[in-house]
Amino acid sequence: MKILVVVKQVPDSTTVIRIGSDGKDIDRAGVKMVVNPFDEFAIEQAVRLRETRSDVESITALIVGPAQAAEALRTVLAVGANDAIHLEDQAFDQLDDLQTAALIAAVVKAGGYDLVLAGKQEIDLDSGQLGPALAELLDIPHVGVVTKLEFADDGKSLVANRRIEGADEVVQVSLPALITCEKGLGEMRYPSLPNLMKAKKKPVRKLTAADVPGFAEATAGVGGSTMHTLEPPPERPPGKILDGEPDEAVRELVRLLREEAKAI
Repeated sequence: MKILVVVKQVPDSTTVIRIGSDGKDIDRAGVKMVVNPFDEFAIEQAVRLRETRSDVESITALIVGPAQAAEALRTVLAVGANDAIHLEDQAFDQLDDLQTAALIAAVVKAGGYDLVLAGKQEIDLDSGQLGPALAELLDIPHVGVVTKLEFADDGKSLVANRRIEGADEVVQVSLPALITCEKGLGEMRYPSLPNLMKAKKKPVRKLTAADVPGFAEATAGVGGSTMHTLEPPPERPPGKILDGEPDEAVRELVRLLREEAKAI
């Protein structure tokens, strides 16, 4: 069984984000970049499957991004992936999620992957479109927001628990399939120093637009959304402190909620 894990490099959630001078991207100077946290669950799940099953042949990590994204790939390789694919080209920078899915599908369709794992969404844009779109383009079933994953008794299908409103839904799906992973599936282990060193020697295949047959045709018919401007959220108005006795403060609070906030 061959496993593909799709990952993305995103700004660390603790980083202070500033809008760039052109208003079309963030100012990336000094911004710490990390593996998308939801993709970490996918990486850990892939490694656990290999540890518990003798039929897992290989784990391949794939990322679309600039040269800096290679750092994220090295982390994944240190955690346990066997090899990696890095799609790096300026032509890829302006692709939306649907076009990125078409690009990835064009690269991996002939790879013979039995299981594709990805995070349920990325924490920078939060669209959650990539996984379902990739499954559609690969013509394989997709189960999203998965919190538990195990093989069925037949060894040829998966039983997945997925989070829905107020309950868990249990789904059985045959392979090949694509799973998008949710928090609860398993925290990614920390890569050890020896494994970080070994990761530098693992193979990483770099592909540009010229290396992807039919790249223009694959992405022309899907997606096409464009980011025009980015703006920081408006500043919150300062809070109000109500003075006086408790009874007076409560009456004033109710008045403000009714007349100014329009909340009651």
